[in-house]
Amino acid sequence: MADLGALYFFCFAGNVISVMTFLAPIPTFYRIYKSKSTEGFQSAPYVVALFSAMLWIFYTLIKSNETFLITINAAGCVIETIYIVMYFVYAPKKAKMFTAKIMLLLNVGVFGVILLLTLLLFKGDKRVVMLGWICVGFSISVFVAPLSIMRRVIQTKSVEYMPFSLSLSLTLSAVVWFLYGLLIKDKYVALPNVLGFTFGVVQMVLYVLYMNKTPVAVAEGKDAGGKLPSAADEHVLVNIAKLSPALPEGSSGVHHPDGGGGGSCHELRC
Repeated sequence: MADLGALYFFCFAGNVISVMTFLAPIPTFYRIYKSKSTEGFQSAPYVVALFSAMLWIFYTLIKSNETFLITINAAGCVIETIYIVMYFVYAPKKAKMFTAKIMLLLNVGVFGVILLLTLLLFKGDKRVVMLGWICVGFSISVFVAPLSIMRRVIQTKSVEYMPFSLSLSLTLSAVVWFLYGLLIKDKYVALPNVLGFTFGVVQMVLYVLYMNKTPVAVAEGKDAGGKLPSAADEHVLVNIAKLSPALPEGSSGVHHPDGGGGGSCHELRC
């Protein structure tokens, strides 16, 4: 049995780091509130982080005895929902429609299908295994989301949308939730955070390389999501850690399970 002292330490540390990561986009949304405009920021990272948190909560309920994971991912659901509501308030009509579509597709459609198929087609340990691998897959997708931001940093030679503090918190979150997953012998919590740690380190290296570079102008897309708030947004979550081990969300202010580190104790992850 895992040492309870170490277990609770990693749960506490993971929750604190995951919550900080969840709150990282606050400056971005304060900016949106002040300008009364989403300024081209994307909603997708927040929607994905919310979905990841929902998925990890379902996993912990099926597996049982994972209270810590439930708490952090529940907090993630609340925080991401608030972000999305604010986005709806200030986004242009086209962006609102895009956000509504991906929410219906992902958070209602895909989640509903996963829930029904998991409950109807699998039982006992097989249900946990199947859902666990589904969580791993989506947690990895959350960690991969920041690739667009890293590409943007390389193209523009600007780290405006990839704050170092967010990359650092995501990296620490991935480490904590990975160790938590090892302690409880849950590979579904531990595995995604290996990738989360790798991307976190790469982001910090890019930050060091480009922080003093002169930005280069790059044509902006004019669709519903021109800029991403930041690596945090891709939280997430997200901070996947919150989900399971560590999301999302890295933003200038995506969102891990995750990642997701572990969630409640990505994370959303523990």
